[in-house]
Amino acid sequence: MSSYILEVAAHSEWQSGVQTHSQIRDFKPVIMDEPAILGGANQGPNPLEYLVASLNGCKGVMIPLIAKELSFQFTALSFATKGVIDLRGLLGQPEVSTHFQSLHFTVTIQTEESAERLQELQDTVSRRCPIYNLLQEAKVNLHSQWLRQ
Repeated sequence: MSSYILEVAAHSEWQSGVQTHSQIRDFKPVIMDEPAILGGANQGPNPLEYLVASLNGCKGVMIPLIAKELSFQFTALSFATKGVIDLRGLLGQPEVSTHFQSLHFTVTIQTEESAERLQELQDTVSRRCPIYNLLQEAKVNLHSQWLRQ
């Protein structure tokens, strides 16, 4: 296997109802469940909530990594993401997508860098963030906003 290939894995087991526990590396199991209104016991985030958090986390990896490559300085960074899902797709209506209809992603960054340098960072991160690109290729309507603090 090439040194440029990273393999990721999880082992998951259904518990009851709509709850699943996933083991990732040596970490505590991740609980995925639904709120009571969707048939769950509300014991953990649902898979789509984890995907939203994964987008935030992916940006939290890529922004510092690329900022370092670009010698871009910042002192604080936060993320807020909201997704819209039409439940009719999950309930089997064939013409309605089962995934996000849209995602609104906001980065708040504290920096003294110029607007041009901030745009360069934003463009490079968007081009290289795996989760962002996965969602984009799934044709999710993505709305990104970067705010300077």
